[in-house]
Amino acid sequence: MMRHADPRFAGHAVTRATKSVTRARTNVTRARILLARLHVMTDLVRVAAVGDIHCTRTSEGAFQPLFAQMAESADVIALCGDLVDYGLPEEAHVLVKELATVNKTHVPVIAVLGNHDFEGGQPEVVKQILCDGGITVLDGEAVEVHGVGFAGVKGFCGGFGRRSLEPWGEPAIKTFVREAIDEALKLESALAKLRTRQRLALMHYAPIQATVEGEPVEIFPFLGTSRLEEPINRYEVSAVVHGHAHRGSPEGRTTANVPVYNVSMPLLKNRFPERPPFRILELRRPAVERVNGSGAHGDPMTDRVEATASA
Repeated sequence: MMRHADPRFAGHAVTRATKSVTRARTNVTRARILLARLHVMTDLVRVAAVGDIHCTRTSEGAFQPLFAQMAESADVIALCGDLVDYGLPEEAHVLVKELATVNKTHVPVIAVLGNHDFEGGQPEVVKQILCDGGITVLDGEAVEVHGVGFAGVKGFCGGFGRRSLEPWGEPAIKTFVREAIDEALKLESALAKLRTRQRLALMHYAPIQATVEGEPVEIFPFLGTSRLEEPINRYEVSAVVHGHAHRGSPEGRTTANVPVYNVSMPLLKNRFPERPPFRILELRRPAVERVNGSGAHGDPMTDRVEATASA
């Protein structure tokens, strides 16, 4: 004879299972709160930096995993120019969609434009689309995030040291050099606005020759200018991140020993194929505040940056 289960006991079983699920969820929530408190206690701000993304109209879905990993690894994302490939508004819209996941995590994204972002003749339109998408685009401006100051410019070319192009001769040469000087002045103006102990400079073009070495020597003058180095040294910047030199060197230092990192994505992929194609900078912050970072997946390149002694 088949015996049917008493529905009362079935109801008790469901209740017990529901309570178990609730307790499990509560434990997970408590664990998350504890983890968040541990992050609050840290005195480091982690900045994930990359340049030369070259997002195209067909890049939809291509960069979402990268940006998600950057957001999980750091408290701020820094994008160092050549954000799109041909400077088209359509490409900028695709990039904004790729960054949508990051916006949901509330990790700030700070960027500068590069030469590719100007190619379509609509840099202001590209910039506005990115800004409307929640990205802070710096062009001679400064911003403070988590107690760290960020100053950003596109930069320009012109060569390095004694081989720098001088404003002599034809008007076209003088105009070319003037562009480099203007970018250096914009960087100086942005740095002068910051009152933070830690200052990070973002740019697309290189401020020193060391991080373009590896490229053909003949094109060094078109990869950056040491005119950008002077304000970096004078304002005792904690570190510099740039892109543009796809086959350059990962890092170098200014004459005042400020660390400079070439975070061009093609370079990072080539030099460190086993690591995610971005670099993490850790900067000490002066005050305790909420920070998002939860540790990088796949061990990206990480560099601890200290403020200068006199800052």
